[in-house]
Amino acid sequence: MSPDKLIRMANQIATFFASKPHDEGVAGVAAHISDFWEPRMRAQLFAAIEAGGEGLHPLVIEAAPHVRAVKAA
Repeated sequence: MSPDKLIRMANQIATFFASKPHDEGVAGVAAHISDFWEPRMRAQLFAAIEAGGEGLHPLVIEAAPHVRAVKAA
């Protein structure tokens, strides 16, 4: 998936959960990405954050440590 599309999707999730209380929003973003994103997408997200997280909503960056890790092949 293109990095721009991945960032846009992550930010849409964060925008939805931004209206919730902060801790609930962080947990919601992490749960949604963990439950609905395939491992390759999660790996891309982790790589984008490791590269500086440019363009990502702060809620996505804060939720990332709570997203289910990608198992090594």
